[in-house]
Amino acid sequence: MFSMKHPLWLVGFRPFFSLACIAGALLPIVWALIFTGALPAPTTPFSPSQWHAHEMFFGFGWAVLGGFLLTSTKNWVHIRGYHGAALMVLVAAWLLERFGMWFAGELPRPLFLLTNNLFLVTIVAMLLRTLIAHRQDDSYRVDNRFFLVALPLFLIAKYLLLDAATFAIGWSMTLGLFRVAFLVMLERTLSQFMKGVFQVEILRAPPLDNAIKLLALAMVFESLLPSMLAGATALTLASLLIARFCFWKPLVAIKRLDVGIMYIGYLALVSQLLLDGLGRFLNLHWIGTLPVHIFTFGVMGLIIPAMIVRISNGHTGRKVVFGAADKAVLWLMIAAFVVRVLVPQLAPERYPMWIHLAATCWTLGFGLLGWRYIPFLLAPRVDGKDH
Repeated sequence: MFSMKHPLWLVGFRPFFSLACIAGALLPIVWALIFTGALPAPTTPFSPSQWHAHEMFFGFGWAVLGGFLLTSTKNWVHIRGYHGAALMVLVAAWLLERFGMWFAGELPRPLFLLTNNLFLVTIVAMLLRTLIAHRQDDSYRVDNRFFLVALPLFLIAKYLLLDAATFAIGWSMTLGLFRVAFLVMLERTLSQFMKGVFQVEILRAPPLDNAIKLLALAMVFESLLPSMLAGATALTLASLLIARFCFWKPLVAIKRLDVGIMYIGYLALVSQLLLDGLGRFLNLHWIGTLPVHIFTFGVMGLIIPAMIVRISNGHTGRKVVFGAADKAVLWLMIAAFVVRVLVPQLAPERYPMWIHLAATCWTLGFGLLGWRYIPFLLAPRVDGKDH
């Protein structure tokens, strides 16, 4: 496993999807124990909530996004892509960041800044280099300009998230940047899935698609905009997404759990925007940070496992088939979404219990996902291809 020629280091999704499964299984349950006082909070100069937000977005979230982009960018521009020692360095930096975040309060400031920024600065630079140096061969040259803008902004959002004075701006920017990434990914993959699985075409209208992505990019800065303008932007984006959804044949997609869950994630993204937008015009009340967790549990929690299953099968030479264990993972994540987002609104007096139950679903779901797919990620392709 420590040899540069080991299958784990052939392509970016292999090590980082492995880390995502481990982080997805551990981080939510650790937070639930910290939240209820069963486990001491990490020794940090920032609040436990800041630690939790950072680790879910920049630990778990960037393990997924990093694995996806390291794999997809090389395919978009038709090159071999980063492998071997480059991936080893990135994984070491990711692990160092997790250690630095837990013991931040005990580290000298310069050392903490090094451990906290090494991974993201390095992987963003590597991804930008791939997209810029090979832009003439990029299959999505125009569309990938959104990544050229979004990727560096993650560095700013990360810094703001860990400052108590700018925490709200930081997590809002981070959520907005992940929203952009998911919208780009859904556009590219759902048209392929619907054609491959159901032999149907879904609407792809460049003016509409680009308007959606431009508004999503504007929403990255919503916390800096006047409240009414931010609300109007969110509602406009949600309206365009709903209009497009109607032409994406949802009644066909919902016939298959593995595709339908992507559509549920799409609707969760729309719901988060609607709550965010309406909340700026109406006096709405909800239990907990509802819009944020609609995104984290409904978008990230539902779409990411299905994406890991598809890529881990397809890119290791296997047929993309969702077996009983894979479907069990998806149902566990749906249960986590219901328990964390919907049930607390009905029974808020048991809020800590719902947090524990939702975290347990994540632990079981990503634990099962890791048990099933990490062995695939550690092994050579079954079709005999090199990578």
